Amino acid sequence: MSTEAAAPGRAPGARWALHVSFAAALVLLCGLGTWQVQRLAWKTQLLERISQAQTAPAEPLSAVLNRLSDHVDVDYVRVQFDCPGLEQGPTLQVYAVREDGPGRRVITACPIDGGPYRTLLVDRGFLTGKPSVPAAVTGPVVGVLRRPDKPGLFTPPHLHPGDVWYYRDTAAMGAALGAAAPAPVILMLERPAPASGNPAPAPVPVSVSNNHLGYAITWFGLAAALVGVYIAFLRRTRGR
Repeated sequence: MSTEAAAPGRAPGARWALHVSFAAALVLLCGLGTWQVQRLAWKTQLLERISQAQTAPAEPLSAVLNRLSDHVDVDYVRVQFDCPGLEQGPTLQVYAVREDGPGRRVITACPIDGGPYRTLLVDRGFLTGKPSVPAAVTGPVVGVLRRPDKPGLFTPPHLHPGDVWYYRDTAAMGAALGAAAPAPVILMLERPAPASGNPAPAPVPVSVSNNHLGYAITWFGLAAALVGVYIAFLRRTRGR
């Protein structure tokens, strides 16, 4: 008798818990779907920039950096400038991964004239063995400007000057290389490439996946399925 009397008292609380759980799950699923839609728009714009960078002519670096100081986005803009000591200055190495496995990328600082910056960091490409014999660079350096990396939650910290870096931080790397006033972007080198091919320039991604539409459909589909299950549950409980 006491158990039967207590059961009705617990039913309203259980129903409210069910309503709250349903609402929370629905908000979460719709939020994830909306986030993927936003990521889809961002990735579409990024792919357009990459496509344009494949064939865009190189602009003078000074003109592009002046636009950067005016808060204009210069990500994936191709530039050119002179850096005779490109292969002769001190370097840092950054951990990187490509199709054939993990490796390292070589970073060098080049002095630049004019504008608010005095140095530009140059990512010379993937290092697969010993670097090529240093040689003076003749002619302009050409490459694509990129934003520096942002460390993630699980990105290892950089602790010692001789260690491999795990993300490209222009200010910290500039200080480690003794470079004054580095620009807040990095040049991904296209040419000149060393005769040995090592390090191998890799400036612009050949292909970038864009699966965000599928992810958005999945999350919104799960939200719709949850609503269907919840409606069926309500109809069933009311029919009792």
